[in-house]
Amino acid sequence: MSVAIPIYPLSALAETEEKPAAVFLLGPHSASAQLPINLPYRSSYYKVGLCLRGQARLNVNLETYDVGPNSLMVLSPYVIKQWPSFSTDFEGLSIFFTQEFISANSSLHLDAFSFFERDARHVFTLTPAQADSIAALLRTIEQKYHEPHAYRDEILRSLIHILLHETAPIYSLQQISAAAVLPRGHQIAAAFKKLVNTHYAAERSLAFYADKLCITPKHLAETVKDATGKRAAEWLTEAVLLEANVLLQNPALTIAQVADNLNFADQSTFGRFYRNNTGVSPAAHRQQL
Repeated sequence: MSVAIPIYPLSALAETEEKPAAVFLLGPHSASAQLPINLPYRSSYYKVGLCLRGQARLNVNLETYDVGPNSLMVLSPYVIKQWPSFSTDFEGLSIFFTQEFISANSSLHLDAFSFFERDARHVFTLTPAQADSIAALLRTIEQKYHEPHAYRDEILRSLIHILLHETAPIYSLQQISAAAVLPRGHQIAAAFKKLVNTHYAAERSLAFYADKLCITPKHLAETVKDATGKRAAEWLTEAVLLEANVLLQNPALTIAQVADNLNFADQSTFGRFYRNNTGVSPAAHRQQL
């Protein structure tokens, strides 16, 4: 039995409205809901945001990003997010939106943008000129967001379309540049982590991933260890634990349902796996939340 993973809707960020929120802007002077984003979570919305000042740390799936001035953040509903820390002077400007808002009166689908894919790079640094351009566009969106207008949503939708299409070539160029300088071992490790992000719940054998990469399990294990400092098995375990921790935050799910959603044979098998890798049982972890 598959169980839905709990997610934050956009209404958790926006003020209460008569209808569910479909777009929300968060700026340096905005008041937002106090969500426990220091814990792993998912969301039902997309985000494009620019760090204006200060520092933060963001975990997305198995990657950790240091966010600083001129860092562009692009996040989709497909990823598990966590913000372990913010500096006291952190300021950003972010627009949040749903697929339904963007696609109203148009055929644009957000999945067409590679930076919204599950295994994309979710934070990247802009040049000063790029940052100024994106910041100016976000400030225009901020102005229109707060400005009463009969066609407010249509204006916002058009501006977000521009923002997405301005971001796309910047992201593509950065990806091409990064791939060109990666040693072969790091390319294999990156490809392995992408596969883990897709298959971790169903496949926990190194042989599966090695076969996908057309190398031997021994070569995969050695390469991932050399490139990342962690064993391939550790990356797999971390992916499963991350998903487990998200599921365990939902009190409506029994531990047996969590185990089933992660494709463990039964609750006992899941309990042993969790306790062996965290030092506590799933039930004890849930009590600590």
